[in-house]
Amino acid sequence: MTDRFHSGGFELAFIDEGESTAPVVVLVHGFASSLRINWVDPSWVATLVAAGFRVLAFDHRGHGDSDKPLDPEQYTPQHMADDMRALLDARGVRRAAAFGYSMGARVSAFAALSHAERWPVLVFGGLGIGLVHGVGDWDPIVTALLAPALGDVSDERGRMFRAFADRTHSNRQALAACITHSRRELSRDEVARITQPVLVGVGTRDDIAGSPGELADLLPAGEAFAIEKRDHMLAVGDRTFKAAVVEFLSRHKERFAP
Repeated sequence: MTDRFHSGGFELAFIDEGESTAPVVVLVHGFASSLRINWVDPSWVATLVAAGFRVLAFDHRGHGDSDKPLDPEQYTPQHMADDMRALLDARGVRRAAAFGYSMGARVSAFAALSHAERWPVLVFGGLGIGLVHGVGDWDPIVTALLAPALGDVSDERGRMFRAFADRTHSNRQALAACITHSRRELSRDEVARITQPVLVGVGTRDDIAGSPGELADLLPAGEAFAIEKRDHMLAVGDRTFKAAVVEFLSRHKERFAP
């Protein structure tokens, strides 16, 4: 059962699991996904709680059980990063590790730049050098989301995201608005200003995210992890990735201890 918090005039759904005195990890899901699909169903919440962390996870605006504005201007990465900070404030948490996947990693990078003291440790999953270079042409995805039916979509990536949105019963108009403004890249200089420890995990068969090593090399305290034989959709639940994330967070937990 989700609870609600307020940010930017919207109500957003979240969960809070684990011991109240444990170090907090905020889970930030990817585009067209939700806290349940990205984090609960693949056992991330259970894994992190068992490892001794308190887990906060929320549905982005436009996703899951959260409010779904149709104005593209409401979906800038900075607005969505502000939602992360609002969740910490709502739960009385001073600092936390941020673990974002795909779009959630991009949003977490913006959060790390705007309020570094709140996010002293970071995990970027499903996003490598694409944070800087971009992750391809997303206009066909907007077209696919707004098409009358999946059968009207010919673009391969568009079909993938449209099928996913249909399967999750998402609001396709809200997702189209979201993808219009949420995909801003960071410059190399901006990435270099993220001085916190960062683990970058990307599947070796991921044709969206870009190289994890190239991004890690730009980060002053970056580490790369290759999620073997996984594509963009399957990498998030990989057991080797789980083990790497738990080890990384445990190694740095004094940085985000309550």
